[in-house]
Amino acid sequence: MRYQGTVIAEKAAPYGDIVAICDVDREIGEKARQELAPKADLYEDYRKMFDRNDIDVVTIGTPDHWHTAIAIAACRAGADVYCEKPLTLTVDEGKMLCQVVKETGAVLQVGSWQRSDYRFRLACEMVRQGRIGNLKRIDVVLGRNETGGPFPIEPPPDHLNWDLWQGQTPAVPYIEQRCHYTFRWWYEYSGGQMTDWGAHHLDIAQWGAGMQYSCPVEFSGQATFPEVTNGYNVAVRYQAEMAYDNGVLLTVADTGRNGVMFTGEKGRIFVNRGTVSGSPVEDLKEEPLPREQFKLYPHDNLSRPPRMGKLDAIVNQMGNFFDCIKTRDTPISDAQPAPLRQPLPSGQHLDASGPQADLESPGGTIRRRRRGQYVAEPRPATTLSAARVGGPCCHPAAHNAYWLIAIPAC
Repeated sequence: MRYQGTVIAEKAAPYGDIVAICDVDREIGEKARQELAPKADLYEDYRKMFDRNDIDVVTIGTPDHWHTAIAIAACRAGADVYCEKPLTLTVDEGKMLCQVVKETGAVLQVGSWQRSDYRFRLACEMVRQGRIGNLKRIDVVLGRNETGGPFPIEPPPDHLNWDLWQGQTPAVPYIEQRCHYTFRWWYEYSGGQMTDWGAHHLDIAQWGAGMQYSCPVEFSGQATFPEVTNGYNVAVRYQAEMAYDNGVLLTVADTGRNGVMFTGEKGRIFVNRGTVSGSPVEDLKEEPLPREQFKLYPHDNLSRPPRMGKLDAIVNQMGNFFDCIKTRDTPISDAQPAPLRQPLPSGQHLDASGPQADLESPGGTIRRRRRGQYVAEPRPATTLSAARVGGPCCHPAAHNAYWLIAIPAC
């Protein structure tokens, strides 16, 4: 299996020399080195890698709980950064990282590559240019979360630094299913489909609607959790509804056809990684929308061909990143709105419509303090906020950590 860190490094390789590779799993790191850059230096600890002074660009494809710490360290080391989504997992991480990007002047591109996929871009352009009339609602469908467990506790393999892998999260015994691809089914490190597919599709929903800088004014929802020890702990089932100031209703569910449906007064558009369809799309034969009329991103490189599909779209996303490194323009998926694009964590039980309604979650309470602004209460001492503070892997966000909410305070 090729992990995402290797995939994005491969797409960056044509733009420069890979001089260093870092992975807490030496076996995976060595495989990546042989595949991408046999002469590159191999590191286990990213902090030691950043001690060198010849790194201009960093690509980050780690499990989600490490994105913020490494991105901040890279920016402070003078590098520009391509970081996989979700960019952050907590409200404070998002604020902190945006501040560091502003202070350092780094170019930071988030791996929300669906913005560079022609199908998603076409759908969003048509919605924003009024092809379906006034937008009324958006329906986002994601896959269901994996279930499993209890899993056996085992000694970590010799090639894996399990303590460093855990970082600022609670120290727990090694379970094979906690790391590598399946980290996403544990709340300690990710948020299930909401932070996996949701980070992509909810980004497209808000981008197409022009709501990427706004917050919902009310939302409601529900979820069902697994009851298993030493097993996956993200929600088994989930759904949520969010209402915005402009009257648009956004729904998220785990059943139905994976993708994003925009519904307006004059038609609807459905888009996913396989198709873009709907009456406005069919009308394009008579009323084309050429790329020259695309308006959502002002720094388009029209010499780059339109791409469809994950690997090809990442090529364009990476190309845009390196274009912006040269020009210092804002990339198509930049750091500033990224905290706003972080989705509702699967697994919360939500029921809030009043101005002071509370949202009960597995780790704490999310309270709607003011219209359009949400803040999260600290999680219990057994989780991020007090776990391993001051330890070798701790970064500042661990001292004041909150679980991800629908839309961070904005």
